[in-house]
Amino acid sequence: MKTAIASEGKTTDSEVSQRGGRAPYYLIFENGKLIETIKNPFAKGSGGAGFSVAYMLAEKNVKLIITEKIGKNMESALNEKGIKFEERKGKINKILKKLD
Repeated sequence: MKTAIASEGKTTDSEVSQRGGRAPYYLIFENGKLIETIKNPFAKGSGGAGFSVAYMLAEKNVKLIITEKIGKNMESALNEKGIKFEERKGKINKILKKLD
């Protein structure tokens, strides 16, 4: 299953981002392995970031998103796309161990 984690940095040593739609990066994992790092193109700018991120990750067939906080617009878009989400905080590598 593909999982995307909102991240403050480019590696698994990074912290989960507090901002779902405005996270600086998204790390995408499949079966626990990092397969892609995305610099979030919606991290800066006007409104609609959460909605746009949800659609971007849906196009990549992500089934679960982990971030510290999900806004209402992002939650609505994720529900529309059938993507589950979890709100967690901490280091990404520790969260990955709990997902196994």
